[in-house]
Amino acid sequence: MAPRLVQNFRGTRALVIAANGGAIDVLDTTLVKLGLSVERPPVADGMVELNIQELRAEADILFIDGDLGIPLGFNGIADRLPPVPVIGIVGVEAPGRLKALMNHGATAFLRKPVHSGAVYTALFLGINQFLQRRDLEMQIEEHQQRRRRRRVVVKAIVLLMQRAGIDDEAAYTQLRRDSMRMRCSLEHYCEEYLNGRSTATVEPPRLVRRVASDRG
Repeated sequence: MAPRLVQNFRGTRALVIAANGGAIDVLDTTLVKLGLSVERPPVADGMVELNIQELRAEADILFIDGDLGIPLGFNGIADRLPPVPVIGIVGVEAPGRLKALMNHGATAFLRKPVHSGAVYTALFLGINQFLQRRDLEMQIEEHQQRRRRRRVVVKAIVLLMQRAGIDDEAAYTQLRRDSMRMRCSLEHYCEEYLNGRSTATVEPPRLVRRVASDRG
């Protein structure tokens, strides 16, 4: 299920990494009118004081002036999401500067001089695109984890077959039944079984084979 679209940004903290100037002064005023709080991390000698670890995905958003060329702690990870939504502020539309903003994870852009009517659209796109991409990444990661853990299930089935003298179908059924009894995923239970922390409650081989034969 896709994440719910965010349309109200009240209570969000906007961290604006930009030089002071008339080109974006309207940004702060417009953000406040939309219910956001605005902070300007200090910028000096090409450095910005910003603790990446303290950023919260559900409560913060970064505005980054692409003309400053300031590297942040998560620069250069275009294949992954930044910790919070990022909106790029674009003055000079040079490919190198646009690429730098994309590497910072920008999912929306504002052009200089910033006009108040464009701010809400940038917020809507920037935040919701970030949430959708994050949800997709989480789904992909979960799928990859389950795919990696399938090997554990196969190993547990083979081990149980050897120990109990049953076929693969019966071994799988027993492992699944025990994982449900323990109220955990099949993959997790198989990991525990292989590590010797769980024991499959297998029926005697003769009974299992007779049941399987009766089903046929």
